[in-house]
Order: sequence, then C-alpha cells, then structure tokens
Amino acid sequence: MSFVAINVLEVPAHMRSTLEERFASRAGEVEKMEGFEAFELLRPVEGSDRYLVYTRWESEAAFKAWVSSSAFTRGHAQHAESGPAATGSQVWTFEVAQAMARPREQ
Repeated sequence: MSFVAINVLEVPAHMRSTLEERFASRAGEVEKMEGFEAFELLRPVEGSDRYLVYTRWESEAAFKAWVSSSAFTRGHAQHAESGPAATGSQVWTFEVAQAMARPREQ
C-alpha cells in the first residue's frame, strides 16, 4: 500500500490567498518524482487556520527521496525567496492500511 505525507500549515487569514497563489503557480517538481502518486491542497472550511498539503507516494523511500532531492529545493524556491505564508508547520506521515475509490463513470 501507499505512503502518505501531510504537511500541516498554519496560515493566518491574511496569507491564505498568498499560499493558494503559490501552490497554483508552483514549479511542478513533485509530479516528476519517481514514486509520486497524488497531491492535494486542502483549504480549511471553518474553525481552523490549518491547510493540509496531502501527498501520496508508492513508498516511504520515494517520499524521503523527494525531500532530500534538488527537485524539492527547486520546488520550494518561491518560499525561500518571498518568505513563508505559514506561521508554522508539521508533517504527519501514514501508511495506507485500507483504500477504496469510487469507479469512474465513462
């Protein structure tokens, strides 16, 4: 089964649009990585200032290879140049124990 890494970003209300714009114009490096499966940016609906950056990988080794790669550095260059949009972050990691998806209609 897959490995999931969720970066939990604490984003003040006045920085939300900045964060979303940065992700919309991101470098696209993660999609090129071996073992990458999926990405989602999850916006809080109410009662929280935490955005979740969800990535799914074929293995923990694939995720670790991403984090230690030069592509990771290139992918985060905008953050380094413009300063952070978040006031804090932490990474949660999981192994997928069970999964189900709705079949796609044709």
